[in-house]
Amino acid sequence: MVVLSPSLLLLPTLPSFSVASKPTSPNVLWRRDLLLLALSSSLSTHFPSSGCLAAEDVRMTSLVDEINAYTYSYPVELPSKKFLFKWVESRKPERYSSAAPLSPDARLRIVSERVDIVDNLIISVSIGPPNVQFLKSKDKKTWAAKDVADSVLSDKSALRVTSSQRMSESSVLDAHASEIDGELYWYYEYLVRKSPTKSAQEANLYRHYVASTAEREGYLYSLSASTLSKEWTKMGPLLEQTVASFRLLPPTDNYVPPYKDPWRFW
Repeated sequence: MVVLSPSLLLLPTLPSFSVASKPTSPNVLWRRDLLLLALSSSLSTHFPSSGCLAAEDVRMTSLVDEINAYTYSYPVELPSKKFLFKWVESRKPERYSSAAPLSPDARLRIVSERVDIVDNLIISVSIGPPNVQFLKSKDKKTWAAKDVADSVLSDKSALRVTSSQRMSESSVLDAHASEIDGELYWYYEYLVRKSPTKSAQEANLYRHYVASTAEREGYLYSLSASTLSKEWTKMGPLLEQTVASFRLLPPTDNYVPPYKDPWRFW
């Protein structure tokens, strides 16, 4: 069961993402990523200041997915600008066993997704097991945020390539963890180094993502929100609010754990 409840509120944004000035360890930003971040910022300079959007009231709607037991809020209107988002539910919430795979090995799957084609926005929720190449310990309290991001991104590709090749498509700009109501959430920001649409031919066009991941019963639940890099200044603060609102919920009778009936496709 999916429940939508409209509300008028301004959600807190994620803590500011920071970039290291020089690479001091494998878990910080490297020089090529600094160049990509500068490129992404330069593409968005013609948009209004992000502070303007973050400061105004934003009308949000909450989605509750009882099948997979999570919730998040997403923007539907900027009243002061008389701006309406044009969301379409491209994938209704469904059980893990019947969800669309993101890679040939079908480890990571999209369990729900909504898009705003006009404004180049995508919000999706995916579920998949941790990649032991990056998350070797079963104790999630020992997991580094960058390793969680790499685990998710390594399985997030439709191409028949290796995990390292899939990771090379993406550049993690920042990653950190927060404990909320006793639950660990890992937050990360990244760019995808490929044109997101056939109509976008610019070689320097990237897609800018923010995401949140939590672990339950041996599976990673991840919400990602993205837009084109040149639109990040305008839409980024709103997507950060969406990611900050992502929470796992106590399971109800409608909850279907990912490991249940993996052979079932309906």
